[in-house]
Amino acid sequence: MSEPSQPIDTDALLAIVGDLVAQARKHGAEAAEAAVIQSRSTEVAVRDGALEAVEGSESRDAGLRVFFGKRQAGVSFSDLSDEGVGQAVQRAIAMAKAAPEDPWCGLVDRDQLATELPDIELYEYPVWTSEDLAGIAREVETAARSIDGVSMTETAFASNGETASASIATNGVSHTARRSSHGYGVSVIAARNGAMERDYSMSSARRRADLRDQAEIGREAGERTVARLGASQMPSGVRPVIFDRRVSARFLGALEGAIAGPAIARGTSFLRDKLGEPIFATHINIIDDPHRDWGLGSRPVDGEGVANRKRHVIEDGVLTTWLLNAPSARQLGLQTNGYATRSLGGSPGVSSTNLHIEPGTASREQMISEIPDGLLVTEMFSPSLNPNTGDWSVGVSGFAIHDGAIAGPVSEITVAGNLIDIFKRIEPADDLVFWSSVNAPSLRVDALSIGGA
Repeated sequence: MSEPSQPIDTDALLAIVGDLVAQARKHGAEAAEAAVIQSRSTEVAVRDGALEAVEGSESRDAGLRVFFGKRQAGVSFSDLSDEGVGQAVQRAIAMAKAAPEDPWCGLVDRDQLATELPDIELYEYPVWTSEDLAGIAREVETAARSIDGVSMTETAFASNGETASASIATNGVSHTARRSSHGYGVSVIAARNGAMERDYSMSSARRRADLRDQAEIGREAGERTVARLGASQMPSGVRPVIFDRRVSARFLGALEGAIAGPAIARGTSFLRDKLGEPIFATHINIIDDPHRDWGLGSRPVDGEGVANRKRHVIEDGVLTTWLLNAPSARQLGLQTNGYATRSLGGSPGVSSTNLHIEPGTASREQMISEIPDGLLVTEMFSPSLNPNTGDWSVGVSGFAIHDGAIAGPVSEITVAGNLIDIFKRIEPADDLVFWSSVNAPSLRVDALSIGGA
């Protein structure tokens, strides 16, 4: 297959959104915003050393949102021909005129827009060819299959790609962005006495230098898989639980949802009355940093063009802010604060950027050594959360802890509690790594309810 030879042209994307907004205004829209995203990627899969699949994809999608007073409507589409654009504009105009009024909708005021955009490193041209990717996937698979007990490969893959975007709005927004992605991983199966287990490992990053070693990824996948063999249930009870850093960021995801402006405005959050109050221990800090070079969640401004900045969402245990977009800020009588996300053709959403909890001083091994009877969680399945009360439960698997050491693998277990109580008892280990947009070290929570045998 042919490989891309040039980065995506962001000037061409800017011309597309400029034309969309101009056509919307020509058809009578009082205000409008448009965005376009173009992505292309190559992914290769191998199994047993043989090439299994080579997939190249490229897409270009646009969105338009128009306003007539407090009426709004949006469309998303991928037909960017003159005819396709014309139909999309007319459809958005007709829908907006017929829409009910929304008192909170509208673009942000011009004086709320960022006046300077920080220069963030987010793009490295994806130079790996499909042949390069196949070689990488084979190396990862070979390392995984070298682990004694691994019997077969589910899949080994490697990929790289890029995404470019442009947005324009009648309030003065005019932005372009370019991001890259690289990654590889493997999933393998181990069998013993008729029982089979599978596990995986992978690494992804915006630049190749930040990827973990390929052989390390493969060995980790194999060792994780073999370690799961022979899993059993453990007795029900109340015990200390350590959540491995592989799964611990789920708690930050729950926190993010509970402090999102739309949830607060609707009154559907268990933290709706907690702003300015301590909800974690006093030594806990949770930070969101939108301007980190090569961060998977980095962005120079938010999805509405509002300036963003590094912020302690939790400072010394205290909840300091809601994550707001313009509609939720208006509804709450507050100023939007840089957490809006763009939706092609839709109203803005809300999210953090690069969110992490600061590490503690104890290692995961030290934490384990202090527990006479507990649980190390390495996998979580189908979490259930009541957003109004914070009641939470999740299926887990991992390893029993006996006399300060990791014992045998366990599965078919449920861990449950209330997140208001759990947040207060979280203790972070020292093993934080930045491998996603939401990151946490291993976390210890004492006195959690465990449902097992």
